[in-house]
Amino acid sequence: MTYCVGLKLDRGLVFMSDTRTNAGVDNISVFKKMFQWEVEGERSITLMTAGNLATTQAVVSLLNERSLPAEERGRLSIIEAPSMFQIAKLVGETLREVIAEQSGIEGPQADSSFGATLILGGQVRGGEPRLFMIYPEGNFVEACDDTPFFQIGETKYGKPILVRAYDPAMTFEAAVKLLMLSFDSTVKANLSVGMPLDVHIYEADTYRHGYIRRIAADDAFYTRISSGWGDKLREAVNSLPDYSFE
Repeated sequence: MTYCVGLKLDRGLVFMSDTRTNAGVDNISVFKKMFQWEVEGERSITLMTAGNLATTQAVVSLLNERSLPAEERGRLSIIEAPSMFQIAKLVGETLREVIAEQSGIEGPQADSSFGATLILGGQVRGGEPRLFMIYPEGNFVEACDDTPFFQIGETKYGKPILVRAYDPAMTFEAAVKLLMLSFDSTVKANLSVGMPLDVHIYEADTYRHGYIRRIAADDAFYTRISSGWGDKLREAVNSLPDYSFE
């Protein structure tokens, strides 16, 4: 299992992913689940992955291979597609292609053990920053005012915090803090999600990667946020009136 979140803000996009993969309680590994492509001054693209590790690695490898010079591949790539919509379509087609090849069955593979779900976001010059969630069948949906963030993987523990506290006008700093709280709740509730965390901040209209960092379990700020959140929750519960049996 995994946990990844993409937030769409007025200022741009914020991405965060964990790095834990497991095939049983005694087989836990760390694998990167966030990937970036950039043509500085023209586009910045971020992809996060959840699902079968072999599938997601094959998708990323194909996208990298197809980003080689045109004479070496013979098809459109994510660094050439004219819009984020076309990039989402290309990534979806690649995901469906990989699943079909691994399962040996043509058509939608939503229930396949080779399935994967992706979050794609970024900006291509001439368009706005856009955020998509791509399903195993290759189709996708786009973030909007009513649905301004996407989660994939183990989503239920961290969602209530996002729903209550998300604000499209919030700063990048506040958004990272919010995501840390969402991830902290998930990590504490589910052993299949774990540290370290990867974060990427894309500022609108810069057309280049922004702040990228890996946050370790012993990170001083993360530790402060985690312990402080627990203290504040206890204070909030204690400040509310107790239930009466009368």
